[in-house]
Amino acid sequence: MRSRYSKWLLLHTFKPTVGGFCNMKKLKVGLVGIGRGTAYGRLFAGNNKTIVTALCDTHSESLESCGRQFGLHDNQLFDNYDDLVNSDADIIVIGTPIPVHADQAIKALECNKHVLCEVTAANTLQDCERLFYAVQRSKGKYMLAENCNYMHFALEWNKLIKQGNLGNIYYAEADYVHEIRIAVEGQWRAQRAPLHYCSHSLGPLLLWMDDYIVKATGSGKATSIMGDIGVGAIDMQVALFETNKGATIKVLRSSVATRQPELCAYSVYGTKGFLETGRTGYDNIGLRYFEGLDEKTGKKIAVSSSNPDAPKDSGLGGHGTSEFFLVKDFINAIENDVPPAIDIVKALDMTIPGLIAHESAVKGNIWLDVPRFI
Repeated sequence: MRSRYSKWLLLHTFKPTVGGFCNMKKLKVGLVGIGRGTAYGRLFAGNNKTIVTALCDTHSESLESCGRQFGLHDNQLFDNYDDLVNSDADIIVIGTPIPVHADQAIKALECNKHVLCEVTAANTLQDCERLFYAVQRSKGKYMLAENCNYMHFALEWNKLIKQGNLGNIYYAEADYVHEIRIAVEGQWRAQRAPLHYCSHSLGPLLLWMDDYIVKATGSGKATSIMGDIGVGAIDMQVALFETNKGATIKVLRSSVATRQPELCAYSVYGTKGFLETGRTGYDNIGLRYFEGLDEKTGKKIAVSSSNPDAPKDSGLGGHGTSEFFLVKDFINAIENDVPPAIDIVKALDMTIPGLIAHESAVKGNIWLDVPRFI
């Protein structure tokens, strides 16, 4: 196991709920992966229903440094994931590289731990199937940590759409272009095709559409920017998806294309209008037009990843206030014994189509069926 952000150090200081000692009434949280795991850890540490009791990473210096900031003792720090799973943690938060997500989640689920896993759920169809059945067998709950679903504008748009303002959605698209060439070169991301990392795009779209994908095709194999160092260096990939309700989705993805600032943009078209974000980062000005409610020219709308009414420290996990509300939802699912908002079925609905679309691109842009596990 390798840390996804082995050189990352916490940028915020906080006070652990009970410096390293467990309150038996709180859910105990174990974090694996310095970086994304510990970013979520700050939110668990600040929640009065949970306490961080263990931390795991193979980078000893970062492990010790973060352990001190979480107020943990040496016997609560692990460099072996099996030791973390065998600890008394109730929840395992997985923030490691995608290739180990499935194996780590399955191990935790087999011990009936609750699992919050960073995106995507797995990087092969076979691992998706293994993970699905592990969740079925486990007493623990599984949730995919797709933070884009919890950005403030995504939740607000969902309310507007569910009220019928767009009518029937027949087309949607999402562009995610994030230049991370340094991370791609020489690392595990070199083997992650752009379309494999599509949950940031599909997550919000499928939420708004209340739908799932049944067919996929993809295009994009050239590696002219970085050279042939792996599929992660593909210049750009585009996927077309057909949904169960007959709608069309387009997704554009790149991890190496020249673009600043990074792009995470969405558009949704329905029989009564459209919604679209701007094209500069997460926070921008978008457009909307609702037939019968807006002037024919439409109206500009604020697009924000942060809820202005959220607690002032709710952005500690990053990506606006999205991860604060994601963690809150996950804890509530455990506490009330209800399915998590992004359960295993929805997690795979966001993961599998990208795997199939890349397979299509490799095979010559043919249409392929997208399997679904329910």
